[in-house]
Amino acid sequence: ELGKGIAEFYDESSDLWESIWGDHMHHGFYDAGAPATITGHRAAQIRMVEEALRFAAVTDDPLKKPKRIVDVGCGIGGSSRYLAKKYGAKCEGITLSPVQAKRAQALAVAEGLQDQASFQVADALKQPFPDGQFDLVWSMESGEHMPDKTKFVGELARVAAPGATIIIVTWCHRDLSPSEESLQPNELNLLKKICNAYYLPAWCSASDYVKIAQSLSLEDIKTADWSENVAPFWPAVIRSALTWQGFTSLLRSGWKTIKGALAMPLMIQGYNKKLIKFAIIACRKPM
Repeated sequence: ELGKGIAEFYDESSDLWESIWGDHMHHGFYDAGAPATITGHRAAQIRMVEEALRFAAVTDDPLKKPKRIVDVGCGIGGSSRYLAKKYGAKCEGITLSPVQAKRAQALAVAEGLQDQASFQVADALKQPFPDGQFDLVWSMESGEHMPDKTKFVGELARVAAPGATIIIVTWCHRDLSPSEESLQPNELNLLKKICNAYYLPAWCSASDYVKIAQSLSLEDIKTADWSENVAPFWPAVIRSALTWQGFTSLLRSGWKTIKGALAMPLMIQGYNKKLIKFAIIACRKPM
């Protein structure tokens, strides 16, 4: 079962990730063509968050800035805590992994944010929130895990308050050309291998997300391809895994994590072939 696989994968690998990379479980944003360093990685991850906010035109204006935020697929709560601090907002994170939710809560307490950031185990496709609850709906690299993309965006829109901004940052496959019915067989084969390693369902393209957003009557829909800005990320992750600390902790953490590590070169191959795209989709719920 997909949800169980995802939960177990993150239950098992979160500690390792945190020990090497810190509490943001997502790509860093780099200047295109600049090499990534392990030391600069943390700053690049924060920059990813900031670039996403800028792209979606989320305002710092004290009167208009977000006050209630949901972080869908929150990992160990890095984005939630960052956004809670930045905006003085209340942030609620959901993840399928009990280990992540517990760790996220502990980190929030450690940072004195227990009144601002809270975390629970929940399914993004059936969010435990009433309609129209949040003025910023945030999904940083969790969309690729969603088996039903239409339902996923539908839920993001449902919990969004009227006028709220919705930001999805996710792995996609390339847009199909008008003459194509589907991706090429060799492309599908590469994606299938990656799916098996990271517990991913079928992929979609950024233009598929745009169509879904349009079908839900969302407004100000825009998208960008940030593949070049994240390209340095995977080689840097691989270098970190090859350090003695990285290697020994990888062996300790278990087979699912090792399988994920072995699939990293496939991700690089996907980016190099322009098959995998790192995309942001931002839109607004109508007033």
